[in-house]
Amino acid sequence: MTEKRLHSLSSNFHTPRTSIPEAKYPHINIDPQYDAIKTLKIDEELTHDENRYHKKIRAICQSTTFDFIANYESATSDVKEFKKMFKKLGPGGLDVNGFGCANLSNVEVFLLILETFRLDASFGTEFLIHNSLAMRTIFDLGTKEQHHKYLTKMSSYEKIGCFALTEPGIGSDAASLLTTATRVEGGWLLNGEKRWIGGGLTADIIIVWARNEETKKINGFLVEGKSSGITASKIENKIALRIVQNANLRFTNCFVTDENRLQAEDFTGSTAKSLQNSRALVVFACSGILLGAYERAISYCTQRFQFDKTLTSFQLIQSKLMAVLGNLQSVILTSLHIAKLLDRKTADMKQISLAKAYCTQTLRKSVAICREVCGGNGIIYDYGVAISFLDAEVCFYLFIKILHKVIIFRILTPCWQAAWYSEKTQFANGLWLSVTQCLKY
Repeated sequence: MTEKRLHSLSSNFHTPRTSIPEAKYPHINIDPQYDAIKTLKIDEELTHDENRYHKKIRAICQSTTFDFIANYESATSDVKEFKKMFKKLGPGGLDVNGFGCANLSNVEVFLLILETFRLDASFGTEFLIHNSLAMRTIFDLGTKEQHHKYLTKMSSYEKIGCFALTEPGIGSDAASLLTTATRVEGGWLLNGEKRWIGGGLTADIIIVWARNEETKKINGFLVEGKSSGITASKIENKIALRIVQNANLRFTNCFVTDENRLQAEDFTGSTAKSLQNSRALVVFACSGILLGAYERAISYCTQRFQFDKTLTSFQLIQSKLMAVLGNLQSVILTSLHIAKLLDRKTADMKQISLAKAYCTQTLRKSVAICREVCGGNGIIYDYGVAISFLDAEVCFYLFIKILHKVIIFRILTPCWQAAWYSEKTQFANGLWLSVTQCLKY
């Protein structure tokens, strides 16, 4: 009897399960029943070939052995290793046709971006800078000679490109660039500064936007990365996209030949179309970051025990995770809708601006919840949710989101222009100019 009573008492004081899940960033150790793509039946919205392509890209991303944590902590990158990873994903150029490029549909581009950003947003960003901002710009705005000279080597990742638009004092107001291009015999001299140029420290080809001193219009120039007259310095102390090597670039009488000037001028026509497509990729990127954050959060919560129960046993945690899942569904379906519109060539500024404003805002709110449900471990890099939480700030770009909302309102309500001008204030006129130029940009 005594032994039975002692056994009964001891059972009330057993050691509860409190194991901490193993951190394996960037790999997502998720039970198949919590796979968000299958839970939301997104695969049923895709064709057989699209599903097969998606599975292939996910398998490639999951197989990486690159030490993202070490590089995130030290804010360093490994260009050679990233090139190897890029090559495994297929030829460069996304939807560009010819010159050895991938020639993907926009739905396939969405699936590719979804998985690269699910893996890691810094990796996805480096991938997009080269394949979209650099290669797509050359394809849309370049001459046939420029296509053959650059795109073939860029599609094989022999050459890596970057995009130099933003300046220290010029961000959203892209039409007010201060960098100048002065005509000289045989070409142009570039003078000015650029800031926040992703990949600017190591790029082989830099697309530099500058004001033509003759026409006062904005021109693009293809500048070799090792050209004389370029001084590059790394932007330190970033809290987000720490692996991406953003640079300050100074151009001092940097000579560019005539044949390396892009043909389009200002941010209209083909330039506007090219930049519009790049905005759609930001929408796709939001889907990938949020998918990774959600799956890492739910994976953690199903393996983390408190009070002898998994965190997912508690209704408060369930409520938070289901709120994120609902947001994830809306962001992914919005991205897929935009991709299909692009494939049908019916997408325009209002759809893409609305999608970008909504998806960036939704991403920011949702990754905060993912970080929250992971408790104390949600603020360290090892589990990945903290990385998504920080990287979402880059996608959000508060003022850009506000501008996109104003753009949408202007398109839907043209009569507002008269009311805007009636304010006759410096602020109103200045913001109107910014919005107008942003429509071009």
